Amino acid sequence: MLSMKTQYAFKALMYLAQNDSGEPVLIAEIAEKKNIPLKFLENILLELKKAGILSSKKGKGGGYFFNQPPSDVRLAKVIRLIEGPIALLPCVSLNFYQKCKNCDERNCGLGNVLKEVRDATLIILESKTVADIANINL
Repeated sequence: MLSMKTQYAFKALMYLAQNDSGEPVLIAEIAEKKNIPLKFLENILLELKKAGILSSKKGKGGGYFFNQPPSDVRLAKVIRLIEGPIALLPCVSLNFYQKCKNCDERNCGLGNVLKEVRDATLIILESKTVADIANINL
């Protein structure tokens, strides 16, 4: 299940994608239009900026804007950035692997099924972008 933080990140990214006039968008505008708490949104946008998804401009006419086209921002990247692993168990995660306690990974039926779930999920999340969820054609 996606956390509220990740849902807010996607709402903000969709808003930026749909209102991409080439001009930065104020955090306050995004927060108001998408009903996101301002302080929470500030932290989310800062994380997206640190990851290279967004850039910002300070001062008059400042705000946030895409550092790359929304059609290049994969949903999997945003989820991993905000949530961490996409896999449902740490032992089947590609980027955040951890051995499960008291488990024989070679003979774990649950792990085998959840690897399939991970792979099917990644096929979709790696193929879809912010542009797709914002319903824009770039």
